[in-house]
Amino acid sequence: GSIVVEKVKEAAEGVGYNVLSNVYENMIEAGIIDPAKVTRSAVQNAASIAAMVLTTEAVVTESPKEDDLKAMAGMGGGMPPGMM
Repeated sequence: GSIVVEKVKEAAEGVGYNVLSNVYENMIEAGIIDPAKVTRSAVQNAASIAAMVLTTEAVVTESPKEDDLKAMAGMGGGMPPGMM
């Protein structure tokens, strides 16, 4: 693994390791452009997760800390002075 990575780093631009033929060659000339299945799967998974987040009716969050609850003072009932 690491030997292949080092050889590819040192090679000219566009050269990579073809696993099927066990040769270092220009990937575009060999017809190896982009694994379309990988790209398509990544987009499908991202869309699926986004749809799940948008349609979820509940979200898991942290509960408020006790200190935070004590800091929030409630307003008293009734009208402010001078409003009567």
